[in-house]
Amino acid sequence: MTKKKKIPILFEDESVLVCEKPAGMPVQGDKTRDMDLLTLLKNHLFEEQGGEEEPYLSIVHRLDRPVGGLMVLAKTKEAAASLSHQIQNLKFEKNYQAVICGSPKEDFGTFEDYLLKNGKTNRTEVVAKGTPGAKQAVLDYELIDSIETKEGVLTWVLVILHTGRHHQIRVQFASRGLGLYGDTKYNPAFRKTKKTYQEIGLYSTRLVFYHPVTGEKMIFKTEPRGEAFDKMDVEAF
Repeated sequence: MTKKKKIPILFEDESVLVCEKPAGMPVQGDKTRDMDLLTLLKNHLFEEQGGEEEPYLSIVHRLDRPVGGLMVLAKTKEAAASLSHQIQNLKFEKNYQAVICGSPKEDFGTFEDYLLKNGKTNRTEVVAKGTPGAKQAVLDYELIDSIETKEGVLTWVLVILHTGRHHQIRVQFASRGLGLYGDTKYNPAFRKTKKTYQEIGLYSTRLVFYHPVTGEKMIFKTEPRGEAFDKMDVEAF
């Protein structure tokens, strides 16, 4: 079971709550019954408001369980609708940092693919355009650093996500032979690892959106955490 944790909250008002999700914690309750982000934050709001009813809190975007980093949740239905509209109209920016195994051919570039999710296996794969049920996936990447290690070349990249598909970053890099460090689902080098939900080399480090009420441009940043990023820092110097 995931131990109860205190969720770092970077910003909160009557409309939105911005927090940093710990890696390894599910966003919502699942079959493992481990403590999840939504429940913890609802408990926080319940105690903060001192009310008797369950507080409203809506998830408008997600992070995979092994991924940590910034998320924004809506505290009203109106805020949820506004943030969802921004996401659909590409006015909501999501930036990640990732550590991948191997080195891209170019220092920066764009990945465009069509992805198909298999609900039975909870895996996604790159498929041909026109495949029934497939959705377009687009991201930009830029190389930050690359080092030689005993495990081979590791590369640190900035990822700008333009679409939010299931396991998108993990699948798009893995399909090019650049699986994320620690990813037991898509990187063959880690598939035999027993830690099903170990941290992987992916972190949500920057969010940009417009406040649902004031219209103010909101920018939040954090530094990536986890074994993969620690490894890059230690071995790079």
